[in-house]
Amino acid sequence: MDAKERIPIILFDPLSSFIILAFASIQAFGTKRERDMIKKIPALSFLLLVVLLAGCGQKGSSKGDRNADAWLPFDKGMAKAKKEKKPVVIDFYTSWCKWCKVMDKRTFSKPEVKEYLAEHFVTIRLNAESTWEQLEYRGRKYSPTQLTRHFGVRGFPSLAYLDSERKLITVIPGFVQPETFLPFLHYIKKECYKKKMTFEEYLKKKGECE
Repeated sequence: MDAKERIPIILFDPLSSFIILAFASIQAFGTKRERDMIKKIPALSFLLLVVLLAGCGQKGSSKGDRNADAWLPFDKGMAKAKKEKKPVVIDFYTSWCKWCKVMDKRTFSKPEVKEYLAEHFVTIRLNAESTWEQLEYRGRKYSPTQLTRHFGVRGFPSLAYLDSERKLITVIPGFVQPETFLPFLHYIKKECYKKKMTFEEYLKKKGECE
């Protein structure tokens, strides 16, 4: 299913959902005194309460706040990659992408994956539906949506791998299990692709590029 067929929805944690349902129930079925008390609470204050509670109830499952110290905005990440001469992993995501969240939970959260990424790569996160930013890549300006198309991304999640010169190596779409993702990071870090070796051949040779 492509992006046009998806319907974005807003999900709240159980505590926030309970508060919203409680207020709605009082509005519909409460006594006059209870309804009058509800009316005295400014709408903005109520919304702020819900947002704060939703934020407290989140456990890093959403794309916007997970591993904020590790996943950098595009321009900042590219500047870091240039300075440190490291290869880059760009995570293209959308707010409605279920499998983006699954990959967070099952793959990116693994300690061995986080450790290897932090040591050997610069990791960047890009909202593929954003249109208001202006990002620079290889001398040209793009919005995140335009840059997503430039990289040939068609589905989500998609991971783009760039070499230490920030040139595109490949884009891999879809959810990737940690058992596959970590060896692939080794394959990219060792630059086995420059020897015309496929990832399948790399696995058959048990992690050797020769």
